[in-house]
Amino acid sequence: MRKALWLLVLLLVVGVPLLAFKVIMVTDTGGLGDKSFNDGTWHGIQMAAEELGIEAEVIQSYEQADYVPNLTKAAQEADVVFAVGFMMTDALAKVAPQFPDTYFVGIDIVLEDYPPNVITFVFKEEESAFTVGYIAAAMTKTGIVGFVGGIPIPPVERFRYGFETGVKLYCDLHGKDVEILRGYTMVFDDPKKGKDLAVSQFAQGADIIFAAAGACGNGVIEAAKEYFTSLVGSDDLVDLIDYYYKTEQGFFAIGVDVDQDYMAPGAVLCSSMKRIDVASYYGVKWAYEGTFEGGLKKLGLKDKGVGISPMKYTKGLIPTKVLAELQYLISLVEKGELVIPDTQEELDAFVTPPIEFPF
Repeated sequence: MRKALWLLVLLLVVGVPLLAFKVIMVTDTGGLGDKSFNDGTWHGIQMAAEELGIEAEVIQSYEQADYVPNLTKAAQEADVVFAVGFMMTDALAKVAPQFPDTYFVGIDIVLEDYPPNVITFVFKEEESAFTVGYIAAAMTKTGIVGFVGGIPIPPVERFRYGFETGVKLYCDLHGKDVEILRGYTMVFDDPKKGKDLAVSQFAQGADIIFAAAGACGNGVIEAAKEYFTSLVGSDDLVDLIDYYYKTEQGFFAIGVDVDQDYMAPGAVLCSSMKRIDVASYYGVKWAYEGTFEGGLKKLGLKDKGVGISPMKYTKGLIPTKVLAELQYLISLVEKGELVIPDTQEELDAFVTPPIEFPF
């Protein structure tokens, strides 16, 4: 007994932590490997864990019935618990009050009441999506673009509202007519369903498709790559780019949530990003440092919480004038002078304001 007490004193003197700080992320049914929403959240957690020298784990949810037991199990083991996805809203509201000494971070979740141990992040997806909609309208050669959504929950629909607004802005400012095809997979974890919808939209004349469908979007990217490489006869980036320069023909996907351009270089035109990784990083860091403040955090272009990918492989395809116009429009959004609709009613009522580019 005396030896154990001396060991305890020694540990306290040398500053060795008796209990490790632990973070557990509970995925939605899409799970890790979606190359999108869950992976983006996990990346931010990993960044914080590596920086702070703490432990991080993942609990996979396979169906919605897993959410409450998984969050409960995580709360019993961890200092910080992440609930990933809008579909986990009710589960988080039920579990978090039962564990007041555990920090909870929700991604894409809005609660009616916020206990002091709960913070949630939502994003102005519409502000990110308008940027890729503007580019899609500028770049389509067929005059038809597509949207493939997962389940039409608010974050997915905000992506659609923004995308359609971006298309409308370009068309109104440049006198172009672009048709938008729409489809939903009604799940987030089935790439084949995403691919099937993309194939259908390509067959109807679309040459650019924006996917806001979690792992289903991987199938959209796969379809774009197959169509483009079949057209060119090669999947080499140089060949794809050279073919487009010569013919102005191609098939493209637009990625979502994270920078997905790398998944099919040349066939992913750009990605509509929301910085889930930044939100999850700060969720961990604030809890660890004791600066955690419960409540809702909403991130948009002004906060650098959403944006467009750097377009590492395709930026040279897009006319400089289009990129300059887009940057100017982004500045208007950041200043509050251009408001992107975030509801269907606002989208229906949206009228392109008089805009004069300073160049």
